[in-house]
Amino acid sequence: MHTLTHWFIGKPLQIALTLLVAVIIRSVLVRITNRIIRRATTLHASRGMSKLTRQDFETAQSRKDQRADSVSQLLRSIITIFVWSIASITALSTLGLNVAPILTSAGVVGVAVGFGAQTLVKDYLAGIIMIIEDQYGVGDVIDVGPVTGTVIEVGLRVTRIQDSDGVIWYMRNGEVTRIGNHTQSA
Repeated sequence: MHTLTHWFIGKPLQIALTLLVAVIIRSVLVRITNRIIRRATTLHASRGMSKLTRQDFETAQSRKDQRADSVSQLLRSIITIFVWSIASITALSTLGLNVAPILTSAGVVGVAVGFGAQTLVKDYLAGIIMIIEDQYGVGDVIDVGPVTGTVIEVGLRVTRIQDSDGVIWYMRNGEVTRIGNHTQSA
């Protein structure tokens, strides 16, 4: 009777508590991350703003907000995956399942996906660095080698550029070896 009660009351309660802790931890980590990113981009963008016109200031503010949103969205996704993965493994362990094979399989799959997705990872990392460094933004006229045009969308993996003929070009961020920004001034 005691084992039956523990199985139907104790284990679900432990799992519920694990999930509640996961929700709280994710929420706290996301808030901390958002504050750090906002503070970092505010400090970076506030340098040299005293000489800007109102329109230039608003453009710079908009770019800062776009960068902060892109980076915080990426970090929120990473935090969510990490926290829920640990919570899921903990819940399965609470149910009495052996999680060692799951962790081993996840490691092997992770290595295989890592090798297969090298270019994808390269694109995302280049996109993150490009956004943090504010190399270009929406509305900038840039030269990336074979294409010169206006940036119409900046993503973590791909940037969309429209050239003077109206052609839309999709540029993978990991393939860019040089960028000339005609809009930004020194």
